[in-house]
Amino acid sequence: MACRKKTKDPKALDEIQKRILKALSELTEPAGCKEIAEKADLPTPKVTGKLRGLKNRGLVESPVKGKYVITEEGKKLI
Repeated sequence: MACRKKTKDPKALDEIQKRILKALSELTEPAGCKEIAEKADLPTPKVTGKLRGLKNRGLVESPVKGKYVITEEGKKLI
């Protein structure tokens, strides 16, 4: 009998995604990757990569090109 790998919940957030959402929730205006990275104490390239996935999941949105805000769905997960 083959072993089954435990699959991750596709809706679960990793620690970096949680830190990004928390940082966005504390910012009062749309923020760029660098500002989010500084607030979350993360490297900017890591934030840039994770934001795409968060946006695709509807947890953040971009009201202005290059700036992000947390959505109501995103707020529910922090």
